[in-house]
Amino acid sequence: MSDEIRRLRVEIQGAVQGVGFRPYIYRLAAELGLAGWVLNDSRGVFIEVEGPVSRLERFLERLPREIPPRARIYSLQAGWLDAVGYPRFEIRHSESEGEKTALVLPDIATCARCLVEILDPKDRRYRYPFTNCTDCGPRFTILEALPYDRPNTTMRRFRMCPTCQAEYENPLDRRFHAQPNACPECGPTLAFYARVSALEERGEDHPDFPQSIGEFGRVAMGEAALREAARALRAGQIVAVKGLGGFHLMVDARNEAAIARLRARKPRRDKPFALMAKDLAQVRTLCELAPEAEALLAGPEAPIVLLPRRADAPVAPNVAPDNPYLGVMLPYTPLHHLLLRELDFPVVATSGNLTDEPICTDEREAFQRLARVADAFLIHNRPIARHVDDSVMIVMDGEPRLLRRARGFAPLPILVNRPLPPILAVGGHLKNTIALSVGRQIFLSQHIGDLDTAEALGAFERVIFDFLRLYEAEPVAIAHDMHPDYISTIWAQRAAAGDLPQPLSSRAPLPLIPVQHHHAHLVACLAEHNVEGPALGITWDGTGYGLDGTIWGGEFLVGDAYGFHRVASLRPFRLPGGDAAIHAPCRVAFALLWELAGDMVIEWEDLAPVRALRPIERQVLARMIARGVNAPLTSSMGRLFDAVAALLDLRQEITFEGQAAMALEFAADPSETRAYPFPFCENPSGEPAQVLDWRPLLEAILKDLRRGVERERIAARFHNALIEGMITIAREIGEGRVALSGGCFQNRLLTERAARRIREGGFTVLIHRQVPPNDGGISLGQIRIAAAYLERFP
Repeated sequence: MSDEIRRLRVEIQGAVQGVGFRPYIYRLAAELGLAGWVLNDSRGVFIEVEGPVSRLERFLERLPREIPPRARIYSLQAGWLDAVGYPRFEIRHSESEGEKTALVLPDIATCARCLVEILDPKDRRYRYPFTNCTDCGPRFTILEALPYDRPNTTMRRFRMCPTCQAEYENPLDRRFHAQPNACPECGPTLAFYARVSALEERGEDHPDFPQSIGEFGRVAMGEAALREAARALRAGQIVAVKGLGGFHLMVDARNEAAIARLRARKPRRDKPFALMAKDLAQVRTLCELAPEAEALLAGPEAPIVLLPRRADAPVAPNVAPDNPYLGVMLPYTPLHHLLLRELDFPVVATSGNLTDEPICTDEREAFQRLARVADAFLIHNRPIARHVDDSVMIVMDGEPRLLRRARGFAPLPILVNRPLPPILAVGGHLKNTIALSVGRQIFLSQHIGDLDTAEALGAFERVIFDFLRLYEAEPVAIAHDMHPDYISTIWAQRAAAGDLPQPLSSRAPLPLIPVQHHHAHLVACLAEHNVEGPALGITWDGTGYGLDGTIWGGEFLVGDAYGFHRVASLRPFRLPGGDAAIHAPCRVAFALLWELAGDMVIEWEDLAPVRALRPIERQVLARMIARGVNAPLTSSMGRLFDAVAALLDLRQEITFEGQAAMALEFAADPSETRAYPFPFCENPSGEPAQVLDWRPLLEAILKDLRRGVERERIAARFHNALIEGMITIAREIGEGRVALSGGCFQNRLLTERAARRIREGGFTVLIHRQVPPNDGGISLGQIRIAAAYLERFP
């Protein structure tokens, strides 16, 4: 029986396109002496192999064990057929019919073998900034349609030279069907532009690089362009560099004056800038580098990693003001490797945009939008199909955690246990992402950002239509946040009604499924852990629209995708001025103090947040709180962090989200073990049944302040109080699983200590890994909740 000639048909779905999977199958079949074929199509990889049954069984056994390093198999189905007499094994041309379920791979950092070639003077790709192979290079940012073949990418405009074509067609070459394959003879090239007023234009004509664009003139091309960019950076200039998924604004990270100019022009007053370092040795001069963090930096995703800053780090203080961490990444394209080696010092590498706008991807757009920011531009002529920012990670509770999910991770899906109907989820307002379900896969978009500008809304729409076109999906419903004023909610309402130039579906109007913000946080955490049943969700953040119309944010929910019950929350308080209080922690602190002491607080000038307000402001705020006029109720834990930071005089105003809470975390003394009282009690209003009462906690803080206790100890005791509050509620509720979600759990001190204490209490703790705990993850939760709703109400 083992010598009988049979045929085996194999269908594989997963990350199996653009990773050298077909040549791997070719080599495996050749080694085992099997005939047949392999091809890509819009669903995955299909294989037919023919030969003795014993060899086919070995083929099937080895196939999943020996796959290429970047490949991932999510499903493998095999069936036996009669032999048809294939003469040899071949790689067939891709097919594009049928449902689009093949995975689009993220962009992959330059592999070690390509880097060796780039640095080898004898290699034909020596110092070529667009070198790649099947193990590395652009994927998502050049793809225009499925399947992933060169005619469906932005590389189709570059005709391969005979040598590159031979590599591309040779199944034994690592560049076999490497879709971005190119070399200096046939591939993209560089150009450097500086202000016309500062140069005499020069350089030969080039169809993609005119002599001037706006007020910038072309200085150099190719290798000379790279050298000019390095010279400009050494001179303290701000250079806009076109990379993989958009532009970076780069400047010498040691040059305080140059960084100050960048902050003024972007504008970005205080928020930390990311750094790019030449290699791990250079990173070690900047930060403390644990093995887990080193593996993240050097991995194929090459994210920005938040690392403890060395006291003697050779960077300017205004790179990350008042922050013990630096966000550092390594070069992840040949262009970045060559530029950083040319410089031999770290650079700021922040997104090429104005604050609250999406990153620029097209050079003409960049010359327009960044003309008042950059002094010079280093560009190339490989088009970028879509914007993709750098991902941000931190090692927390012993594991890598995503804080921003983009390059290297998007658009890889989250797998669920059963097929879902096609649903579009449009996320929230801040740190927006969108999601689309296709079968058992939920595809999460790259980070889009805050939807505060027309440019951001345009990027949001482009990403949605990009996903729908790429997967040829027709949603049966749209899930959105309950907040009626979110731009994403308003867009969903218009889209569902068919009130858009580009219709979402031929079946408009589409059902709209509103999803409560914190419910989405809880379910996103359950979904990425593949947990079906209920859990206690501790969902703490700054703002979320509650079922009662108030602003939630310090919530304890028991539930799953099918529903939830709000079992406890932070005791509500008023936010005088509404959104204005979000930017002024002193207002939040004043409101809490007023609820403790009434109008007496107006005279408490020994307290920093009271001093920060003019006497007339205090009187106006007191009236607003007393009358409930323009002072909405909130249970926001994020605002409680702000208030305590203001009391400790860490921040009275903020210029970016989470700034005060970060200052409070960084101030805390990790050796302090005492906790302030943070009791829970019955809620007089009855919903939820219990509240965590912040009043005893605040009274204890005031007592310590007036006794002269160091603010480092006060900050730590505050964190410890929150953790004890969590474990108290967890014990009271008794649910075995506890999920931690929401922006407050970006706080490493809070999350690690809470996870440890809750585990010690005998509970299973779920913490985000694949999606951020902040609002960048809620689109995943929206999909799962909407699918559960459609299951019950088809």
